[in-house]
Amino acid sequence: MSMNIGETARSSGVSAKMIRHYEEIGLIPKANRTDSGYRQYNGNDVHTLRFIRQARNLGFSIRQIEELLGLWRNQRRPSRKVKALALAHVEELDARIRELEAMKQTLQELAAHCHGDERPECPILDGLAAPGTVADPGAARRDVPRRLARAPKRASCH
Repeated sequence: MSMNIGETARSSGVSAKMIRHYEEIGLIPKANRTDSGYRQYNGNDVHTLRFIRQARNLGFSIRQIEELLGLWRNQRRPSRKVKALALAHVEELDARIRELEAMKQTLQELAAHCHGDERPECPILDGLAAPGTVADPGAARRDVPRRLARAPKRASCH
């Protein structure tokens, strides 16, 4: 069965724009074209696009998805390669979660120092303007109050 790009997008859950992008970067093969130039896809293409969508939903990068697609298509692949790729991604996710938790903690600490009233002074803005207060996700967050105390105070926004 042959489908145009709109039908393929609906069936796969991947937008037509992303289907074109995946073609352009070589993640999926170039689609066959009708005599009038319209792209044509089949069930295998839809299956591949669903695979890509689900991998993207799990946070895999395009490079990782290329590797996963190669493994998926290779019926003789050792599953240990797939598992290693998945576990490496879990480690990346764990690192990202730690970074996000540190960002959250910093924002909570900055917000705790802000009166949130009519005063123009704002420790949140001062913290964002001060070098090294919040930009480094690897920095120790417990020093935020001390660094805020040293941050120059601004009476108004720029």
